[in-house]
Amino acid sequence: MGVTPPYSIHVASNLLGSLARYIDETHIAIITDNTVGRLYAPMAKDALAQAGKEFHCYCVAPGEQSKSLASFEHLLRQMVRDGFTRSAAVLALGGGVVGDLAGYVAASFMRGVAFYQCPTSLLAMVDASIGGKTAINMPEGKNLVGAFWQPRAVIIDIGTLRTLPTKAFRHGAVELFKHGLLANERLLESVRAEEFQPGGPPDFLIEAVAESAAVKANIVVADERETNLRATLNLGHTLGHALEAVSDHALPHGEAVAYGLYFAAVLAKNRGWKDLTPMVGDFLQWVQPAPLPTTEFERLESFLARDKKRLSDRLRYVLLRGISKPVIVDDVTLQEQQAAWMELLEVAA
Repeated sequence: MGVTPPYSIHVASNLLGSLARYIDETHIAIITDNTVGRLYAPMAKDALAQAGKEFHCYCVAPGEQSKSLASFEHLLRQMVRDGFTRSAAVLALGGGVVGDLAGYVAASFMRGVAFYQCPTSLLAMVDASIGGKTAINMPEGKNLVGAFWQPRAVIIDIGTLRTLPTKAFRHGAVELFKHGLLANERLLESVRAEEFQPGGPPDFLIEAVAESAAVKANIVVADERETNLRATLNLGHTLGHALEAVSDHALPHGEAVAYGLYFAAVLAKNRGWKDLTPMVGDFLQWVQPAPLPTTEFERLESFLARDKKRLSDRLRYVLLRGISKPVIVDDVTLQEQQAAWMELLEVAA
């Protein structure tokens, strides 16, 4: 079954100035964060105003703390006060946090209104904005409450990468690298290219982002509700989400997943499959993640136990038999995990 409804992903330069052509509705709730809002909300507002559209702009604090029940409730109540109806649209202008939060607002307000993604970070461009997953966090774990709610369109203005800090750009590169491991080896070369940087040549970045987005889009089209194939996109995320949780989300998502990718590579290597640890290890060093939030695997076990990807009482990992050869396994033993953790600690030291 394909994605319902189908939607387009637009990747180019200077799309913010023509934002209105992709949005059919006339009353729009722009949800952004304070940082992105200062940089790009004026351009978005001008584009909508010139097209005669009515809008309200809501800003949240940057960071995972805004993916909360409190932020969710505040936005919904503000939209009611500002007269939004079922014919309204929600526009997410920002990174993955804004996209997740705004998407869940769109899915919930009046039982669902139109939703548009305008991602401004590399991480959101190649991952969070595509596929219709929306969510907020709970103290007990990440993304535990949410809904599948597909956007009407994803509008990617590559120019917003110019203002992205190098660290944040590398966080997004983790998902692009993951897509290379899963289905497109050219992306692994793109990440290693000198041009791969926030101010890199637009044509190069457009191609890399478009190819990475296509990997995720193709998988989502084949499995919208994550019954099988889509679960392979969780490569690196089983451990990654646990690391985020144990750090109380102080460890950024991209860095946590980078550790998770290496962990998964070790698990695969120790099963006798293709050894990708040298390449993944080099990439991990390039990302330069913060130190691991714990050295004790036992501290992660309660968070792993709450992982959404569990099947009954079995924890599922996505591993690679080789590049473009992902497999979903549910028989990874505690001993295997502990052995892989020890190898990860050595690399992270």
